[in-house]
Amino acid sequence: MRTLVIGDVHSGLRALEQLLERAEVTANDHLIFLGDYVDSWSTAVETVDFLMELEKQYQCTFIRGNHDELCREWLITQKENPQWLAHGGKATRESYLGANKEKWEKHLEFYARLQNFYLAEDNRLYLHAGYTNLKGVDYEYFDQLFYWDRTLWELAKALDPNLSPEDRNFPKRLTHYKEVFIGHTPLSKTGEAVPQKGANVWNVDTGAAFKGALTMMDVETKEFWQSDPVHTLYPEERGRN
Repeated sequence: MRTLVIGDVHSGLRALEQLLERAEVTANDHLIFLGDYVDSWSTAVETVDFLMELEKQYQCTFIRGNHDELCREWLITQKENPQWLAHGGKATRESYLGANKEKWEKHLEFYARLQNFYLAEDNRLYLHAGYTNLKGVDYEYFDQLFYWDRTLWELAKALDPNLSPEDRNFPKRLTHYKEVFIGHTPLSKTGEAVPQKGANVWNVDTGAAFKGALTMMDVETKEFWQSDPVHTLYPEERGRN
């Protein structure tokens, strides 16, 4: 069984369908989605519908992203957040306004059961953004950091690659897990990018909301597959560009 981790989808259903085909995904594979299922392209409702159907056929783990939480809040309150609308929420709002309220309720159930993080038996950690507590995710003070934090990736990128985990100056929060897989911070907004590693942290957000591709990676072998640049699959739309 392969464990396949998928970066931020951002309503790019057409890209996700490409990936499943290109990676030749089977029911024996475990699919771990790192969150941000909505906000950018026009197929927000269709994307969540697809994910809900996908887990009926495949083993799926769905992590909570900040955009999923922003969408969930709007579905509950209809209170419009200008920041959300400016960063992909407008397309998502329009998508949901074309759906019935029964669909809204089903999707709210989906958003409510997303996981803040997933720690696998092999001690690989999966979450959308990051964590700040030196003792690890079980000791984090604020759940919002799991899907909003950017300091984990900033730390991983800035770390001297020659620094050993046994060194007294090695960041303690990185010592608890074999590897950490995140999205949230796009590696490129203007073109193609591939997954990047800093210390033991892998970032697989390759900019699907902008002009990048959607990425799926085998966590064991590090083989990865990418869709076409997502904006080319939605030629009449701007996404977040």
